[in-house]
Amino acid sequence: MTLLQLKYAVTAAAAGTISEAAKQLFITQPSLTSAIHELENELGITIFQRTNKGILVSAEGEEFLGYARQVIEQTSLIEERYFGTAPVKHQFCVSTQHYSFAVEAFVELLHQYGGEEYDFRIRETQTYEIIEDVARLRSEVGILYLNKFNETILLKTLKEHDLKFHPLFVAHPHVFVSSFSPLSKKERVTLEDLAPYPRLSYEQGEHNSFYFSEEILSTRESKKDVVVRDRATLFNLLIGLNGYTICSGVISEELNGKNIVAIPLDVDDYMQIGYITHKKMQPGRFGMLYIEALKRYIPM
Repeated sequence: MTLLQLKYAVTAAAAGTISEAAKQLFITQPSLTSAIHELENELGITIFQRTNKGILVSAEGEEFLGYARQVIEQTSLIEERYFGTAPVKHQFCVSTQHYSFAVEAFVELLHQYGGEEYDFRIRETQTYEIIEDVARLRSEVGILYLNKFNETILLKTLKEHDLKFHPLFVAHPHVFVSSFSPLSKKERVTLEDLAPYPRLSYEQGEHNSFYFSEEILSTRESKKDVVVRDRATLFNLLIGLNGYTICSGVISEELNGKNIVAIPLDVDDYMQIGYITHKKMQPGRFGMLYIEALKRYIPM
């Protein structure tokens, strides 16, 4: 196995077809196909499934490519530092539940270390997808929460995927509401206060178990439920419907504006928010820098 073969495999995965990857690599299509076959035979795995429309990365291929990308990234940094090569296009990906502090840390990372060229990605996504992204090394870091309701199930799931949870801080439950909502005038709200209003929550896809919900108290009955996929839609509906969502209470006015406010929720519960990493792979340079940035944005 060579660094060149790793580069070939990563480029092919990004391109989606062998022919396009061969163009980008300035080699012939048969040469690229042969190199990838040799790599698959040596490893004893199938990295790509061939179709009439191109190639698809297999499940075992996704894990391998995660390792390969990290090797290539570290090699590029060494070449840039010691051999005076042109600056590389830096790459990094994080998967997270919908937290503004995670976005703020991402922005800081880009401002300070993105360089002239970069391919940085932040995936605000479903809880199980966060776990899968880090397990398959699509993301170096994942951000989610544990509490007394979901802790047993989530820690078991993390263990099955060779992942480790690192606590960052404990958040006390709040609700996000519109600054125009009658609830915004209260110093604290109770579950009874919330009953007349629409409850907004994030969709969890196929893994729609209550244990994977991004909101605590997800098993509690509500007469009005609205499920969304993204944060912008949720915030728009908080304003348009006078709805609420149960959350950590951590919000950035700079990123999210003044129309959404956090009100403490009067319940005996908590959210232990932290990040997850793969047990068999240390985060790379940008993963470690991102984790340090996260710690600067957590509420004190």
